[in-house]
Amino acid sequence: MVTIQVCVGSSCFLRGAPDVIKKFEAVIEKYAPRQVELKGTFCQELCGNGVTVRINEKVFTSVAPEDVPRLFEEQVIPMLYCHDDGADIGG
Repeated sequence: MVTIQVCVGSSCFLRGAPDVIKKFEAVIEKYAPRQVELKGTFCQELCGNGVTVRINEKVFTSVAPEDVPRLFEEQVIPMLYCHDDGADIGG
């Protein structure tokens, strides 16, 4: 199971965290239902860097909704599957 945490603290919320969450929900439902846990979290202490997302232990900042498919493909899919099947899940 992969855990994705999206900061929903005040700064991240105002910078678009709800839209990032919606995009992750859609991608998870389409490509990895019941294999990824999506959580909201409070301040990650990176407030000046836009929406902060933690995928397991890796931290990503300035995440926008359009970044979600690439993050999912490059970070989450390899964590779920030990091989690269070349699947393209772009926007």
